[in-house]
Amino acid sequence: MEIAVLIPCYNEELTICRVVKSFNEVLPMARVYVYDNNSTDKTKIVATECGAIVKSETQQGKGNVVRRMFRDIEADYYVLVDGDDTYDASVAADMVEIAREEQCDFVNAVRINDQEDAYRAGHKIGNRLLTGSVRFLFGSRVEDMLSGYKVLSKRFVKSFPLLSSGFEIETELAVHALILGVPIAHVYGDYRGRPDGSSSKLRTYRDGVRILTLIINLFKQERPLAFFGILGSILLIVACGMVFPVVITYLQTGLVPRLPTAILSMGIMLSAFLSFTCGIILDTVTRGRREARMLQYLSIKGYSD
Repeated sequence: MEIAVLIPCYNEELTICRVVKSFNEVLPMARVYVYDNNSTDKTKIVATECGAIVKSETQQGKGNVVRRMFRDIEADYYVLVDGDDTYDASVAADMVEIAREEQCDFVNAVRINDQEDAYRAGHKIGNRLLTGSVRFLFGSRVEDMLSGYKVLSKRFVKSFPLLSSGFEIETELAVHALILGVPIAHVYGDYRGRPDGSSSKLRTYRDGVRILTLIINLFKQERPLAFFGILGSILLIVACGMVFPVVITYLQTGLVPRLPTAILSMGIMLSAFLSFTCGIILDTVTRGRREARMLQYLSIKGYSD
């Protein structure tokens, strides 16, 4: 069984050595890869000295780094983890074992912490809101969606059409798993704050908005009938609300004194029906894309003992 530990890094000189060594101890049979993303410190040198296979990706952003890793590296299982030494490496063996024994394509590490400095202000609330949005829109089988610690199967990785360039990658991974309906499992592990001198690259509000925008776009792309159905229903309600007084006046007097309102409401109603039509057409297209992804997923042989 080939296992690859994938660690995307940007300026993690202070923590990367502990991360590499801890995963080498827990998974001695695994190959540990560190992909440096234009670091300005000694991340690459330290990672090499500590025993990692070090490569580089010049396109800035975690999504770009993960895309390069998924494309370049061949393995039966991939352990994806951040290089900031906030995750518990000791649960990696259990995660791989669950993936192997239960044939799970997506094993997510749910973060448990009792330290006040583990999450920056707003991160915990934001994580709950964004995870709750995905659970509501795509299914409730994923917990702690924004955790950066996962074990993924080869067939999942090689069938994953990664499009995100930044921290939205975790959202895209979760939605891909839910859309394909692959086996999902969770493992609970400790989550600790960064050591002194190390700073998070995640920007609470900017990246939160980007992730929320991605969720809306994925909802439109993967559930177009629901998305355009909701939009059409809103437009239909607005149109009916506007035209109702006009109709009542016409029935009472036989006159249409508010002609502009009647014309506007008719235009909004036509937009509503156009939205419903777009949803029906795009749902057919989406079904074809989903079937193509499933065929790609099934064409890749999974690991067997």
